[in-house]
Amino acid sequence: MSIINKGTAFSNGEQLTADKLNNLVDLATFDQSATDSASTTVNSSGQIAVADGGITSAKLATDAVETNKIANDAVQTAKILDANVTFAKLTDVIDDDTMATATATTTATSESIKAYVDANALTPSYVGISSNSSLTITQNDTSTTTHTYPIADFVGTGFNAAKVTGFYVEITALCRYLSTTTIADVKATFPDGNDHILLGHSCQSPEDQVSQSRGTVFCPVTQGQTNLVIKPTLSGNTKRTIFTIVGCTQFV
Repeated sequence: MSIINKGTAFSNGEQLTADKLNNLVDLATFDQSATDSASTTVNSSGQIAVADGGITSAKLATDAVETNKIANDAVQTAKILDANVTFAKLTDVIDDDTMATATATTTATSESIKAYVDANALTPSYVGISSNSSLTITQNDTSTTTHTYPIADFVGTGFNAAKVTGFYVEITALCRYLSTTTIADVKATFPDGNDHILLGHSCQSPEDQVSQSRGTVFCPVTQGQTNLVIKPTLSGNTKRTIFTIVGCTQFV
């Protein structure tokens, strides 16, 4: 039994021509016996095609389908979204709103990511400071002094040292001019490690004049910073600085 139907037939004594030889090959078709009629069949054009029901996974070797054997655009979005492709089958995709099952090798659904971000979104909030366990929060200085406040020791309703972004400091600087310029400043050490003036005041002529400046200033801190350092700096004649740590901003 032949599995190929010839493109032309020859009779005894018939003249051989190039056209007949070409037809013999070019017009040849497959016979149904060339297929198993289960996974493959012969179509109306005499070509071997995949039969209804297709080639099952049992008939494919485990390494038969490789990435370089899949044509471009062969896998369509519609097929990926088919009901047969479920999260249960995509074990590297997690659907976890708390991200408790997150690993370095899994991805998350967009719904889970949104739910997690919404639940853990950080917004700034003001918290009043009522005390500090190591130093009084109101200092009245007539000399240069460095005040180091452990951030963890501040007390306030809802205060969380790990989430603080900065403190509000209420300052009054007073000085009196006698014979030389008098300066009363309050500085703080910022996250860059440098001292910056929170409030500065100087008193000049006329002699014996007393003046003051007042204000509330924000002093930033950075994540992991353990201390808030405030330094009144005084020079000249009679002078004084008063400051009170009144509150902080923190993320909640």
